[in-house]
Amino acid sequence: QVQLVESGGGLVQAGGSLRLSCAASGRTYAMGWFRQAPGKEREFVAAISWSGSNTDYADSVKGRFTISRDNAKNTVYLQMNSLKAEDTAHYYCAARIVNYYSDTKEDYDFWGQGTQVTVSA
Repeated sequence: QVQLVESGGGLVQAGGSLRLSCAASGRTYAMGWFRQAPGKEREFVAAISWSGSNTDYADSVKGRFTISRDNAKNTVYLQMNSLKAEDTAHYYCAARIVNYYSDTKEDYDFWGQGTQVTVSA
């Protein structure tokens, strides 16, 4: 069983930056970030392979968000720049037990409780 704990969320003005962290309790392979706004489906944000050499992003965040990982610390990060009001959501970290990252939430095996990001216009 893998436990994931997210941190780094908060309130920020539009145009600002935040860095989310996701600490894993056990060995993980591919990792992803998803988000869910009130009344909406949980949507893909970014994913990364175990080595960190392969990444994928939703079109809505390309060029603004960067996913990275430090396997020595069992931690995945999401650097979010140029934040917009529409980025406001609860952000979730997810892990797979295989090294194929995916943009489909059903493919992920473990989930954290999430951290809230609120961007004021």
